[in-house]
Amino acid sequence: MGLENLLAQKRGEILKKWFSLVIETYPKDTAAYYKQKKDHFANPVGSTIRRGLEAILKELFQRTDSDPETLRSLMDPIIRIRAVQDFKPSEAVSFIFLLKSVVRKIAHQAFKDENFEPELQAFDSRIDTIGMMAFDIYMMCREQIYELKANEVRNRTYRAFKRANLIVDNSPE
Repeated sequence: MGLENLLAQKRGEILKKWFSLVIETYPKDTAAYYKQKKDHFANPVGSTIRRGLEAILKELFQRTDSDPETLRSLMDPIIRIRAVQDFKPSEAVSFIFLLKSVVRKIAHQAFKDENFEPELQAFDSRIDTIGMMAFDIYMMCREQIYELKANEVRNRTYRAFKRANLIVDNSPE
């Protein structure tokens, strides 16, 4: 049995462990809430993360040559959530790299005596590439947030100056 077959076979277990590790990156109270509440309406963040991780796993385990745009669209909702929360950039995208440890543990348990290191290194390389894409998405989200904030400050300042009659309208009549 190769690594791909093992991963496909253990996908549910991998998802459960990966989700748990991702949720543990949040404060304790928040993590407990995200784990307990399964309802999409009661827990939209936890539900979005779970669905996103599941879709990423499905794409990764179905194809060795995953389409970058497909992976980008699957990671986008999770990264958007983490971009507006109090995460440093490295913390926001770290959820991708947590998959490596989960896969390695499961592979070591299944292949105690076999040499599977080349397959794991190839898998790790794919995760590294996906992690870099995740960072790009994160930075785009943060740029949008800063742009929105800057526009809001500019508009608020303009309105305040206009109310104080400090703006001269130079438009031709």
